[in-house]
Amino acid sequence: MAEILFYHLERAALEDVLPGLLEKTRERGWKALVRVGSDERAAALDSHLWTYREESFLPHALLRDPHPAEQPILLTALPGNPNGAEVLFFVDGASTDDWTGAEIAAAARVVLIFDGRDPSALEAARDHWKQAKGGGHDVTYWQQAASGKWEKRA
Repeated sequence: MAEILFYHLERAALEDVLPGLLEKTRERGWKALVRVGSDERAAALDSHLWTYREESFLPHALLRDPHPAEQPILLTALPGNPNGAEVLFFVDGASTDDWTGAEIAAAARVVLIFDGRDPSALEAARDHWKQAKGGGHDVTYWQQAASGKWEKRA
């Protein structure tokens, strides 16, 4: 079973949080797939990851770029895992249709990041939590404290 982590954004934007999580993923030697809600959002995150911090570099590409299977971080709005990522990130409302399916079972870790200030995103995250938990996964919930640090809440 995959380890499923839910990150509840309340104080920071996705653009502030995602690069750090991707850096930690790469430090462990894992590939990442970031699934977003639209191609436009993937393009915006692509631009952001090139410029988010001057002294950092996160090697990544969009699905439409050459050699997606070789990319350490791949951004896409489509289902599937063309780069064989060990960590799947679901952001901006993207998710899986099947928490017990092969895509999730093959991942070492799945990270669902949702905006807690958006009632529909919050409700969708609750629904995904129930499905992931019901699928027998190790599910944890992380919420950002006032200090900005992530605290495990469940």
